[in-house]
Amino acid sequence: MSPTNRTVVVTGIGATSPLGGDATTTWEGLVAGRSGVKPLEQEWAAEQAVRIAAPAAVDPSEVIPRPQARKLDRSAQFALIAAKEAWADAGFAGKAGDEEAGVDPDRLGAVIASGIGGVTTLLDQYDVLKEKGVRRVSPHTVPMLMPNGPSANVGLLVGARAGVHTPVSACASGAEAIGYGIEMIRSGRADVVVCGGTEAAIHPLPIAAFGNMMAMSKNNDDPQGASRPYDTARDGFVLGEGAGVIVLESAEHAAARGARVYAEAVGQGISADSHDIVQPEPGGRGIAHALQNLLDSTDLDPAEVVHVNAHATSTPAGDVAELKALRKVFGDDTDHIAVSATKSMTGHLLGGAGGVETVASVLALYHRVAPPTINVENLDPEAEAAADIVRGEARKLPVEGRIAALNDSFGFGGHNVVLAFRTV
Repeated sequence: MSPTNRTVVVTGIGATSPLGGDATTTWEGLVAGRSGVKPLEQEWAAEQAVRIAAPAAVDPSEVIPRPQARKLDRSAQFALIAAKEAWADAGFAGKAGDEEAGVDPDRLGAVIASGIGGVTTLLDQYDVLKEKGVRRVSPHTVPMLMPNGPSANVGLLVGARAGVHTPVSACASGAEAIGYGIEMIRSGRADVVVCGGTEAAIHPLPIAAFGNMMAMSKNNDDPQGASRPYDTARDGFVLGEGAGVIVLESAEHAAARGARVYAEAVGQGISADSHDIVQPEPGGRGIAHALQNLLDSTDLDPAEVVHVNAHATSTPAGDVAELKALRKVFGDDTDHIAVSATKSMTGHLLGGAGGVETVASVLALYHRVAPPTINVENLDPEAEAAADIVRGEARKLPVEGRIAALNDSFGFGGHNVVLAFRTV
């Protein structure tokens, strides 16, 4: 079998999110339909138009020792927590190259994305510069604020030497990182890749900026009901934070060491809207192109797709455009596809969204359960006509046969990424 035809599988998962400090509690929260959105309690929030967000359920300070944490941006802290969990969950121990690790470091890669990178470090250290002077600026500032900081630190954690990468494509970044990881294995560059996305941007400037561009919900009186994809009253996304990381592996490598396999990573479809820096193309043309690229470049049978973890941020234009694209590619017969919008519970993790939602997609297949979309009190007629939205409570997926799930991610700039996973 040539390297370009290698089968890629998921052998480890990790997450830290607004619903839990690991993948298990995050998944339990998703299935239960629990919201992680809360009022912002910081003093600076009082003057903001948006005073809600979805912070991580477990703060990194509870997990990472302070001497280490002070050298890491919050986004890198999340990435390390999720990567450690995924690495251990895959059955690896120590660093690549260690006797107990079970993987050659020259055949191990890391691809961790972030849409914004070390924004809190940059802004906080600028405040230090203004208020306390040059000599008080942390010497760790540059490696902390670099967008590749999370990926570099994960690479150091596991000892990756096949390549350490950081795609930056706004809110599609995490999904693009996983797609890149799939290609690293398929091309023969690596046997194992630790990949995903992370973000930590709950800070006055990003919230003010998103709020002023009318992208975020201002439903401050009902935080847990604010993120409402497909509802007629949706008024923007809720900012979340955290990370989702998976371990990808060639099927041969996984079988040789007797690893548990969650799902097959079938492939990716990528496109660009070339329409607007912020607004999606209203007809979903670019998204449809990404979906078609996925089908054209893999052996995925459209009939196998029974679940979609939608990007669905709770914005008036974006939610429906995605469903139109799904309908355009899969045709009128989409009644067998259960669509979930998990951002209704986690908020929008920006560059971390594709990572956390990939974890959700893989676990949906593994447990054959589609999480619900919460807060849909009045379903948008356009959404109702275009797709079968899982509302209110989780739904069982087919228990027999091979089934597949898609994870959609789209970002400012018109970036579109669709990932496909399949039961084994």
